[in-house]
This record gives sequence, C-alpha cells and structure tokens, in this order.
Amino acid sequence: MTPTTPRTLALAGLALGAVAALAVAVQAPSARAHGDMAPQAVDTAGLDRLGTDWRDSNPYRGNKRAIDIGESAFNQNCARCHGLGAVSGGIAPDLRYLEKGDSGDEWFKERVTNGAIRDGVTYMPRFGEALGQEALWAIRSWLETVHEE
Repeated sequence: MTPTTPRTLALAGLALGAVAALAVAVQAPSARAHGDMAPQAVDTAGLDRLGTDWRDSNPYRGNKRAIDIGESAFNQNCARCHGLGAVSGGIAPDLRYLEKGDSGDEWFKERVTNGAIRDGVTYMPRFGEALGQEALWAIRSWLETVHEE
C-alpha cells in the first residue's frame, strides 16, 4: 500500500488535471479541421442589399456602418486563422497587407468566394454563399482601415 502524503495527492491531482486538459484540447474547436467550423451569421442590417451577382469592387468602401459590421464579422469568422486585428500569427496571410482599392478587392473576392484548396486540403473554405457579399464586403471595408504598407 502506497502512503498517502500531501505530495502524493498533489502529484495525483496534477496528473488528473493534465489528462482532463488533454481531453478538452482534443475536442476543442480550434483542434478541428477548418472545414468543421460553421461560419457565424452576420447581421448586415443597415447596409444596402447587393443582390445575388457579386460586385467586382467593394461598394461599401469607407461606409462607417459596414466597417463596424466588418470588424465584428472578421472577429467571428476570420480571426481564428488570420489573427485578431488581422495580425496573423503565421497560419494564414496577414490581411493588413492586402492591397487597398479595386486591385485588392479582386483578390479578396476570388479568395472568399472560391476558398483555397490545394492537393485536396482546404486551407480556407468558401465563405461566399455562407456569409453573402454584404457581410464579406463589410469585412473588406474594415480590413482597409487596418491596412499597413
């Protein structure tokens, strides 16, 4: 029989805590594949409706309401890979350096509507249908406010 001492109890508690933390980490959303995470709905009330045909350039550029919506939508749907404040930790591109204006809009539209899939691996899912162009152009509007050279 092993003696029960305060040190033995503390070590047993640490071991149980480590096992519990590992079990939570394995089931945590951040541990899942990107495609397993459902996009979070974005309330675009107050923005002009854009219809079903995607615009080629951002119709909300400089729109305060769109910028506010875009910041929230980015944090809910993009920050897990592109970082809070669009400051990437290296998992995905740092979107603060995305070119401003129509030329940056072209790349943005292509990526959010088609995603990024290489060799059968989803690096970024398609967000166009899930969020709609109002929410995505709002995100783009906010990204231009945090742009860096």
